[in-house]
Amino acid sequence: MAAQAQQETAVGSVHDAVRDNAVQDSVRDREISIEQEHLDRVYRRLEEKIHEAEYLMNDAAKRGQVGTPGALAERDAQVFRAGVHLNRLNNEFEDFLFGRIDLLLGKDGKKGPDGAYTAVEPAEGAVRDDNTADIAETLHIGRIGVLDQDYAPLVIDWRAPAAAPFYRSTPVDPGRVVRRRVIRSKGRRVLGVEDDLMRPELKASLDGRELPVIGDGALMAALGQARSHTMRDIVASIQAEQDLVIRAPAASVTYVEGGPGTGKTAVALHRAAYLLYQDRRRYAGGILIVSPTPLLVAYTEGVLPSLGEEGQVAIRAIGSLVDGAEATLYDSPAVARAKGSYRMLKVLRKAARGALESNDSPTRLRVVAFGRRLELEAGQLDRIRHNVLGGTAPVNLLRPRARKLLLDALWEQSGAAGRHTDPELAAELRSSFDEDVTSEDSFIEFLDAWWPELAPRAVLAAMADDRRLGRWSRRILNPGEARKVARSLRRDGLSVHDVAMLDELQAILGAPARPRKRRELDPLDQLTGLEELMPVREESQRERAERLAQERVEYAHVIVDEAQDLTPMQWRMVGRRGRHATWTIVGDPAQSSWSDPDEAAEARDEALGSRPRRSFQLTVNYRNPAEIAELAAKVLALAMPGSVSPSAVRSTGVEPRFVRTDKEHVPTDKGHGSTDKGPGAGVRESLAETVREEAARLLDRVDGTIGVVVAMNRREEARRWLAGLGDRVVALGSLEAKGLEYDATVVVSPAEIADESPAGLRVLYVALTRATQQLTVVSAERDEPDATGVPDLLRD
Repeated sequence: MAAQAQQETAVGSVHDAVRDNAVQDSVRDREISIEQEHLDRVYRRLEEKIHEAEYLMNDAAKRGQVGTPGALAERDAQVFRAGVHLNRLNNEFEDFLFGRIDLLLGKDGKKGPDGAYTAVEPAEGAVRDDNTADIAETLHIGRIGVLDQDYAPLVIDWRAPAAAPFYRSTPVDPGRVVRRRVIRSKGRRVLGVEDDLMRPELKASLDGRELPVIGDGALMAALGQARSHTMRDIVASIQAEQDLVIRAPAASVTYVEGGPGTGKTAVALHRAAYLLYQDRRRYAGGILIVSPTPLLVAYTEGVLPSLGEEGQVAIRAIGSLVDGAEATLYDSPAVARAKGSYRMLKVLRKAARGALESNDSPTRLRVVAFGRRLELEAGQLDRIRHNVLGGTAPVNLLRPRARKLLLDALWEQSGAAGRHTDPELAAELRSSFDEDVTSEDSFIEFLDAWWPELAPRAVLAAMADDRRLGRWSRRILNPGEARKVARSLRRDGLSVHDVAMLDELQAILGAPARPRKRRELDPLDQLTGLEELMPVREESQRERAERLAQERVEYAHVIVDEAQDLTPMQWRMVGRRGRHATWTIVGDPAQSSWSDPDEAAEARDEALGSRPRRSFQLTVNYRNPAEIAELAAKVLALAMPGSVSPSAVRSTGVEPRFVRTDKEHVPTDKGHGSTDKGPGAGVRESLAETVREEAARLLDRVDGTIGVVVAMNRREEARRWLAGLGDRVVALGSLEAKGLEYDATVVVSPAEIADESPAGLRVLYVALTRATQQLTVVSAERDEPDATGVPDLLRD
């Protein structure tokens, strides 16, 4: 009887669970249908707005047919405004509604420009004594704002003040928010909802029905999604401390520090979009985002268009900041230290002046003037050159002064200075003398050879000569450094440090002013006959904006991502682009790959000047599960003793896996002594075979991407190991991993990564913190792994 009763109880429990699941599914379906209804309404309104924009475009085209200058100018302005509006609507038409907040009655009834109430705190009596309340307002959050025909908000722009509670509300400080919902959609279809309850103690009602809560929380749902090779925006899952940075006032300098996985790069991108929304006129001068590598640029470049902003934000790798130059190479650590340090500034200044004294530079000037043969010898020419170069003006801009001093020396030699006591006659004679000399081919040819217009690349090429560079860098670089730098400059292609040197040389050399290029006529002007009245039509507002964007070398706001990696020379390069800008500096000293942080900090402060600074600290690791973060913290303790790792918000229960390549080991999972006979187990013949099998093993265990991180000198080798595994697997050098994330990573030989530079332990810390789900560490002999495969650097 007891057994029968126990069986009946078990069956009843199963039935209850099935019934509860069915009820939950029913509630979920109902909530999805409610959001679907609202989304349908938003799409109908968007279609109306697109039709309005198209009408404006057509109307503007008709105005251009009138044929008057006023009509053409009005056409240009109207087409530009309508085109921007239409392009933005079309860009945001897909998957732009992502959030909702249900709010209590506010303290006051004031509405903002977006149609939402401005009160942050609930009104007295909004929560009744029995802990019940009514939802007074519901706001939907999206990538752009949408108003209905009566100017009531259908969607609030995520950057608007009314949307701030969606990000900043917490159970500790909920404000008016009762429930926060993330809406997942694809195209016009709502796929699901995830809710966070900000006031769990409250029994709230909406339209007479108790407010339901769906799912396990929006943040955890977002963190569990598979990664791809491009970054997704985090606009639906921005957390409170991140939102404080994004919405911080733009004045002066904003410092943001945070460890791996705290969302620094995502915060920087969202901040750019927010600043443009807040003050588009101020930032019409453009926003520059500086990234450490082309890989990170490619990974992040789709985020801003998804947030409704493109055109006024330039995302550039540090090796792509100089127009016409693109870094494709990496220098050895020793060469990088020499090229990136402040010492290189002195070398470049000497090289720029020394390049004028090339082997084929003429040593004698001969001209004929006033019927006399005049001649300047090598000693006189050297004195003139030394006199001209005595200042700090750019070398190319000193050519007119050099020309004048040559003429002065020839004039004095001619003896004509004492022929006339009358100042006017003397001045006229001198002018005639100068014209006579400077029209001679011999003088023109001499000046071109003796003081040529120098290009930065030509000076860099001259520095590739060991003897020249040794002479120019004496007592600045040691002879070994000079030889290594010269040898690196003989390669085809540029490194990131070469690009900073080119930019510095451009500043040292200067560029003579070029005549403005004559603008082509608008074909419409020719059709209307206006070219007869206006041979060169003034630029339209749109044309001027496009030209300035192409020519732009200075920006209104500069955001530096992974700022801890910039060398002093790179800080000088970035600083030139933000002389009058406000700044956002994002980084983590614990992840720095530069060997002298104090020298870099000095250069950074020089670039930023005396601007006031405000600082923020991001403290939560949203990327790594606790198991991976705990392992990485061991390396952080070695790299920067006393540093505190950010706190991981989740645990997966999957420990990092350790594998070694010698023939005596069967790989194990940490702490379990496992003898896994699946993929990756057994005897290994080579490092290549081990890494390939571990990558293949992870392909079966995660849905997204896998990054295989190796020391920089193994990059090409590692790509060959992984050939044929598909595009979900990518091999990258340790310095290329900065800012990227993968579902799983394979870190190959921690000792090789740690030993490749003075900052190697910090670089290894970066490599170990790229994975969102699983981490495998492959040891080689150099790692001194123990019996379970754990390398020496990662043992307790």
